Amino acid sequence: MSGHADEYDKALAKAWQHAGSWLGSVADRPVGPTASVEQVAALVGGALPERGTAPEEVVDLMATAAEPGLMAIGSGRFYGWVMGGTLPAALAADWLVSAWDQNAGMRLATPAISALEETAAAWLLELLGLPESDVGFVTGATMANFSCLAAARTSVLSKVGWDVARHGLTGAPRVRVLVGAERHDTVDLALRYLGLGSPEPVAADEQGRIRVDALAGALQAGAGPTILCLQAGNLHSGAFDPMGQAIELAHRHGAWVHVDGAFGLWAAAAPGLRHLVDGLDQADSWATDAHKTLNVPYDCGVAIVSDRAAMRSALGVHADYLLADASASAQPYETVPELSRRARGVPVWAALRSLGSKGVSDLVEGLVRHAQALAEGIAEVPGAQVLNEVPYTQVCLAFENDERTRAVTRRLLDDRVVWMSGSRWHGREVIRISVSNWTTDDDDVRVSLDALRRAAG
Repeated sequence: MSGHADEYDKALAKAWQHAGSWLGSVADRPVGPTASVEQVAALVGGALPERGTAPEEVVDLMATAAEPGLMAIGSGRFYGWVMGGTLPAALAADWLVSAWDQNAGMRLATPAISALEETAAAWLLELLGLPESDVGFVTGATMANFSCLAAARTSVLSKVGWDVARHGLTGAPRVRVLVGAERHDTVDLALRYLGLGSPEPVAADEQGRIRVDALAGALQAGAGPTILCLQAGNLHSGAFDPMGQAIELAHRHGAWVHVDGAFGLWAAAAPGLRHLVDGLDQADSWATDAHKTLNVPYDCGVAIVSDRAAMRSALGVHADYLLADASASAQPYETVPELSRRARGVPVWAALRSLGSKGVSDLVEGLVRHAQALAEGIAEVPGAQVLNEVPYTQVCLAFENDERTRAVTRRLLDDRVVWMSGSRWHGREVIRISVSNWTTDDDDVRVSLDALRRAAG
C-alpha cells in the first residue's frame, strides 16, 4: 500500500510560506483589519464549484484572500478583549497536533497525548499552587466555568441527598449561586447552560471586588445547596476578589467555591503577584484560559476541580466500546464535556516546557509591568483619566465625557497602529486595555502612547 505523504507536500509548503509571511508582518503591519467580511467573502464565496481545486491552490486562495481581513492579534500593540499571542513552541506544537490528528478522549488509544497532557496538568497545579485535582482541557473560559460548575452542581446537590445524574433538576432543591456584582458574563452563561438560572449578585467595591460584609449577609440570608463564584481578575480593573476571607466564610456555610480566573489565575505563578490571590488554593474549583495569559493558540481553556468524583460524575460517561484503562483512575473524556477533542493540552505542555517556571513568572510580571507603564503614560495625556488601580494587566481610561471618549476610541482604531477596545464601566464610556501578549515591549508601550496622544489631540 503506497503512502500519501507526497500529496500533502505542496499544500503544506504553501501553508508554511503564508504562515511565515504573516508572522513576519505582525510586528509592523496595521493592527486592525483593512478588509470587511463582505470584501473577503467576495473572493472566497459564491456557489460551491462542481469540480475540486488542487490543495495547494485552495491554501493559496484562502491565505491571499483572508490576509487583509485578519486582525493582528499577535501584535505587541493589540490590547483587545484579553487575547494573548502565541509562543513559538506552542504554535509549532499546535501544528503537530493537527498533523498527528489524535483524538485525545481515550487514554489507551493515544498514549503519547495522554502523557503530554497529564504532564502539563501536573505542571499547572504546581505552578498555580493548587491541590491534587482533575484537570480538563476545554475550548475556553466559558466551558471551563461550565465544567467546574457542573461538578459543583453535582456536589452540592449530592450533599442534600439529590442525585442529579439520575433524576435531573426537576424536583431538586434549588441551588443558590452567589456571584460578585461585577463577575464576567460567561459565569451567567455557564449557569444558564446548567439549568441553574440567574445567580444572586453580591455587592462589589469601586474596583469590582466582592465585598466580604455583603457576602456574609447574603450567606446568612439563605439556606440550602450553595455555590459561590469568585473572580481572579476583573474584566475592567484587573482587581481580585479577597480570596482567603471569602472562601473561608463560604466554606463555613457549606458552600462550594469556584474561581473564575480566565486571565488572572496566572498571578499565582508569579512570586511578585501571589499576594493578589492569597488563599486561592482553598477553593474547590478553578477556571482559566491558556490562550490568554499563557499565550498558547486558540482554543484552550483549563477546568480544575479538586473533588475528582464530582467532576467525573458530572462529565463522564461509560460505554462498552470505549477503551478502559485499568492503570488510570480517570479517562480524559471524564474531565471535559465532550468525547472527541483535539489534543489541546499539548501546546500547553510545549509552552510550559519552553518557558520553565521562571519564564512563566517573568511573562506574567512583564505583562503587569507594561500595563502599569501604559497607565503612567496615559495619566499625562491631556483630558485622560485612568479609572482603576492597575494591580494586574488591565487599564481602563476615559476622557471628560462619553462623547469625547467615543471619538478618541474611533480615531484610535481608524489609525490602526494600536487596538484598544471600547466598553462601559460604572456608567461611563471607557477605553479598555488588556496587556496579554508575550511580545509587548517598551517600544510597543511608547508607540501605543503616541497613538493615543494623536487620537486625543
